[in-house]
Amino acid sequence: QVQLVESGGGLVQAGGSLRLSCAASGRTFSSYAMGWFRQAPGKEREFVAAISRSGGITYYADSVKGRFTISRDNAKNTVYLQMNSLKPEDTAVYYCAASSATGWVRAYPREYDYWGQGTQVTVSS
Repeated sequence: QVQLVESGGGLVQAGGSLRLSCAASGRTFSSYAMGWFRQAPGKEREFVAAISRSGGITYYADSVKGRFTISRDNAKNTVYLQMNSLKPEDTAVYYCAASSATGWVRAYPREYDYWGQGTQVTVSS
């Protein structure tokens, strides 16, 4: 029922910045917690960041804490991931996801119901 489309990926040098966007369809965007995950070739999909329905609570993987910021604009049905101080190990396909689960901010792929197609982020060094 919910379609998610990521954009903003690309090639950047180490230390640079990128801002990813995820546009969602549907009338009930604000009823979903949102998350960002990433997957590098040959590796499992890993959690990056999550944000609560109202945007009041955020949660980050230790590997990106202090460098990445997740935010959302419910009026625009959009969630963002601002990525600063990028490192080569950040290279991956980044996925936006929506969760209808209640309670704590979701940090596991199994808790998400809808996924975008992904956008490639490549950090060179």
